[in-house]
Amino acid sequence: MDSPIPASDLDQELRRLRRRLLIALGLLLLVTAVGIVGFMIIGGWRYSVVDAAYMTIISLTTVGYGEIVDMSQSPGGRIFTMLLLMSGMGVVAYTIPALTAFVIEGQLNHVFTRRKMLKNIEKMKDHFLVCGDTPTSCHVAEELFRTGRPLVFLGPSDAAVEPVKARCLGIPALVGDPCADSVLMSAGIERAAGVVFAMENEKDNVIGVLTARRLAPRARIVATSHTPETETKLGAVGVDAVVIPEHIGALRLASVLVRPAVVNFLDTMLRQKGGTLRVEEVAIPADAADRTLDSLDIGEIPGALLLSLRSATGEFVFKPAPDTRLQSGSVLVVMADPAGLERVRSRLGG
Repeated sequence: MDSPIPASDLDQELRRLRRRLLIALGLLLLVTAVGIVGFMIIGGWRYSVVDAAYMTIISLTTVGYGEIVDMSQSPGGRIFTMLLLMSGMGVVAYTIPALTAFVIEGQLNHVFTRRKMLKNIEKMKDHFLVCGDTPTSCHVAEELFRTGRPLVFLGPSDAAVEPVKARCLGIPALVGDPCADSVLMSAGIERAAGVVFAMENEKDNVIGVLTARRLAPRARIVATSHTPETETKLGAVGVDAVVIPEHIGALRLASVLVRPAVVNFLDTMLRQKGGTLRVEEVAIPADAADRTLDSLDIGEIPGALLLSLRSATGEFVFKPAPDTRLQSGSVLVVMADPAGLERVRSRLGG
């Protein structure tokens, strides 16, 4: 699998490309200078530098214009011209395609773009890293993107990355092995708030979770699984949660069957074009402890609706009373759009 180029390797690649360009241009200038001097000597120094340069250029490019320097009485001049053509055409044949590849085909632009992307990733903190080569990973990235979460997508191939780049314009998307330390570090995993593994090969999920847990011990890590055996292995290597797509699909089928109105509401909320209304959670910070719910006045916040309160012990209280006191470690479950969610967090001081 291709790996994203770390910043240090990008610097080396830039130096290598620059060196190749300088060598090509240097050889071209050297051959041109030799041709100019040679034709001036052959002409007995009777011709100007412009005339000699003209002879050199028409010889190297083989355009076939008329000669200025007379070669009919100079066998040595003919031999020199043949040698110049043999060596010079090789240099030209190397230089012109190289310049075309670097400038027109965008090799330099590709390097600079990747370097800029890695520089941006280095500045990211508390972002989400999505690793995968499945439709599930693409949908996860799209959901995070639509709800305004900072994220980096990491796929093992261009084929896995391109659909995400098309749906989530502008996000950092790297090609590389999600199980490799260097690749995950390039994606800023040590600063990530959460990581998702949704690989086609379940072994990659297990190895990826194991690697990610070692590199980011405090991040929340979620992975997909298709078998109970893999689910057990994922739990053993430190995953925080496992999602079984087949199980979710079965629940969806049952819900469509017995509660179609609810499913239609959720579909409208999740799939409406431009819609960003979601059920979100807001952790209670320590400095907001002992405050009451009515002090937040969530009901008056545009774009936010309080649904439930999860206590520090994990118990859920639906429609909690206004005089309920908040505790550090408890979580508010709200339905909100991104702006409403930020207003709730702002009232909590977070």
